[in-house]
This record gives sequence, C-alpha cells and structure tokens, in this order.
Amino acid sequence: MALIFFGTPNFAVPSLKALIDAGEDVALVVTQPDKVKGRGHILSAPPVKELALAHDIKVVQPAKIRDEDFYKELRAINPEFIIVVAYGRILPKEILEMPKFNCINVHASLLPKYRGAAPIQHALLNGEKKTGITTMLINEKLDTGDILLQREIEIENDDTSETLFERLSGLGANILIETIKGVREGNIKPVPQSGKTNYAPPLKKEDGRIDWNRTAVELFNFVRGMYPWPAAFCYLNNERIKIIKVRPVAGQGTPGMIEKAEGERLFVGTGEGRLTIEELQPEGKRAMPAASFLAGRKLREGYDTFS
Repeated sequence: MALIFFGTPNFAVPSLKALIDAGEDVALVVTQPDKVKGRGHILSAPPVKELALAHDIKVVQPAKIRDEDFYKELRAINPEFIIVVAYGRILPKEILEMPKFNCINVHASLLPKYRGAAPIQHALLNGEKKTGITTMLINEKLDTGDILLQREIEIENDDTSETLFERLSGLGANILIETIKGVREGNIKPVPQSGKTNYAPPLKKEDGRIDWNRTAVELFNFVRGMYPWPAAFCYLNNERIKIIKVRPVAGQGTPGMIEKAEGERLFVGTGEGRLTIEELQPEGKRAMPAASFLAGRKLREGYDTFS
C-alpha cells in the first residue's frame, strides 16, 4: 500500500530517502511552499521537495492544509501510513484519521522531554548529556502521542546544533523503517508518554544575544545550541560579532570584559568562570579564529567589553 510523506527541511531528507531506498510506495510528498532566501532573494524549494522530484514523486505544497480539495487528494491515495518528519504544521483530525495504520511522527528528542519545534537546540542549551529519536503516533495535541520506538545517543562535548541535527536525522531515518516494519507485523505496541515534560519552542533571531552574566558553562552550551542559527552574538564597540566556538576555563573576571587578548588567546569574563573564544565572525566578514581577529585589532585588556 501507498504512503504519504509530510516533511520540509534537511532533517526530513534522510527519512524520505530511507523510505525510497526500502522500496516503499511513496505516492505523495507534502511540503511547505517555496520561500525566498538569501541576499539575492531567490525563490528556493524545500530540501524534501528537491529529493522527491529527483525520484519522480508527486509533490504538493498547500498554503492551507485545512482544505477539502486537499483532503480529497489525500483520501484518493488510501494511504497505509502518513509519515510526518519536521513538516512544520500540526495536522488536523481529518488527516489524522485517513491512514490504515495511523500517522507516525519522527521527533528529535526523548519524549516527553522537548516537545515542540526546536528540541535539538534546547537540549544543547540546557546542557543535556543525552538525547535521541522518538517515533510516535500523532494526535491533535503537540507531540503528546503514544510512543512507538525510542533510541538515545550521547551528546558529545563538541556537538553543536548542526552536528546533532546530522546525527539525529540519520538515526531517525533508520528508526522510521524499523517502526513501519514493526507496526505492520504487530510487534510494536504504542505506549503512552510518561515522565517529566518540557517544551522546546522555536528560536527567534534575537534569542542569540549573549548575556555575559551567565556562567561560562552556560554560555558554552548557549553558543553550541545557537550554532549555526540564529547564532550567538554580541557587540564590541557597536560592531555586531557572532561567537561561533568557545571553551569554559577556570578563573574569574568581570562579565563581558576582555581579560586577555594576546596571540591566539582571547579570554572574556562571565558571571562565573571565564570563556576563551576560539572562533568568531565580525559583521560583514567570514568566520575566523581568535588569532586572526586579534591580529587586526588592538584590544585593551581590562577595559574593552563585549556587550
């Protein structure tokens, strides 16, 4: 029987590819409308759309999903499953009731922790040591459906949102195939979510502003969680600077104060401990190591301050 796949960003691409490689009959891909991106304001297709078209799979991009004509198109397929991976919208009851074996979602957290749109970023922001993938049945509420399968991975010390996205997207694709097989064979039984619940709301560009009063460890996690978007940022003499890579070190200092600026070393005070900034990006320039940043500037230790 046929499947319908709902998904939009790069995170969803490995799951769609896994379905195609497994020989599943993906009859239709539903994704968000094309968007204007970049300085050139170029209309760009979602990554999921590009993969689907490369495999001659029909793609629809409804501006509204609560639409009777759209429902009719989905019902005509008579889907065995509807698979949802980072689609970006909550599906209405009319769609949830269509497939033979329910709608299945691939979510990048160990539910019920980090329900919402940005689970990977918030896991890093909160200094979690592990995260994972959950496949679940979809209901009308946000990420509250019964769990089908769950796998966890360790969060490495050098992980950023970018690297964790890549690892979890691949894991999600593998677990999706295992989930479909188990549901068909009756070997996987849905289990209600239990345990501590929290939420991971979407990030906004202004959320990347650094508060130097936080501890060095908190800021280390903050920079990792915000990379590559919206990116942690601050100001130095009214110049906006993205902070890309940091490391907490021992010692005390005034929050935001440049405590050491010499050679390859750029130490900044925080609310507790110090940060060494290893990589940063001045406004209008490429990312660079601290040594390159310092080579073109004369910063005054104990006086110049990031704000």
